[in-house]
Amino acid sequence: MRASVSRRAVVTVGMASALAGLSGAPAASAAGNRGPSTPGSASTDCDLQRQVDAILATGVAGVGAQVVSPYGRRHAFAGTPRDGRFRIGSLTKTFTAVAALQLPDLALDKPVRHWLPEVTRDITVRSLLRHTSRLLDPEIPALTSAKGYRAERLRSYKPEDLAKAALRLGTAPERWSYANTNYLLTAMIIERITGRSWAEEITDRIIRPLRLHATCAPGESPFVPGPHARGWASFGTGTRLDVTLLNPSMAVGSGALISSVRDLGLFYAALLGGELLPPARLSEMTATVPAPGLGIAGARYGLGIAELPLPDGGSFYSHFGELLGYHAWAGVSADSSRTAVVYVTGDVTGATMGAMSALIEGGVRGTR
Repeated sequence: MRASVSRRAVVTVGMASALAGLSGAPAASAAGNRGPSTPGSASTDCDLQRQVDAILATGVAGVGAQVVSPYGRRHAFAGTPRDGRFRIGSLTKTFTAVAALQLPDLALDKPVRHWLPEVTRDITVRSLLRHTSRLLDPEIPALTSAKGYRAERLRSYKPEDLAKAALRLGTAPERWSYANTNYLLTAMIIERITGRSWAEEITDRIIRPLRLHATCAPGESPFVPGPHARGWASFGTGTRLDVTLLNPSMAVGSGALISSVRDLGLFYAALLGGELLPPARLSEMTATVPAPGLGIAGARYGLGIAELPLPDGGSFYSHFGELLGYHAWAGVSADSSRTAVVYVTGDVTGATMGAMSALIEGGVRGTR
């Protein structure tokens, strides 16, 4: 999930600009105590733990990370439970794109109005998935201020109402412009084609086949099930607020899923490994266009996934996600042999994002 265009990231995909950092983290709940970081232990790696500790030192409340390579799986935690669950925000978009691309009746270059007559603009499914529709997002009060959060954290949204609100807005000036509305409409198309809910399709097409036991589409439930760290946000006030409780119905298709670092690593490896889409569809998904709005030199975007450059001239596939109090980043090498996933709870700063970026980049190009 992403906030308004005025809060755009300078370092990652779909991220609001870094909020002011605060010294000190709130005490973690019993479920969110720091995991063991003993060098050589079965569950952590000392180098990865140092990176996680460096991210924690930027002022966030908790961090969890996993790196998988041909040499094995490493993970480390600080202020979060071992393999705990969290709101993955816009990483949900990759799941939605996969579910859509699995549908044989979905023609990418057909007008959206073929399935959604209420959408009168001349846009295609491909333009939704690639963020070139120039659609905008309506404001969600629970995501923009402490007052709005307290008043509307349990509010339920209907996709049709959000779509109507978005279509009443103007048009983004840039040809490539990131908007959650694109994936809300994609979720609605999935439902029109299949006759089943977006959540059911995501569950049956991706979550169950891959045995992603920590992943779920929570519907209107405001809870994060299972072990998890608390989500924290200050809304720019300087005072952190526990925002773990949230009805994510405003993020259907775009940011509603809950998952873990383990499950996300499995998902992205399976995707780039050809387990979820036939070769032609995967090629469509990974065919990218320049995405200057991401704020990263050389960044490109495909269908629900970004392609980011590496210093050696190569690239990797990636997505960032944010949904109130939780920020997550996943990366996968083009050959699917390496994945890196990191998430934090609390507000992030430029220093936080730089440290997260270093962990992801190192994970997808490392030597062990």
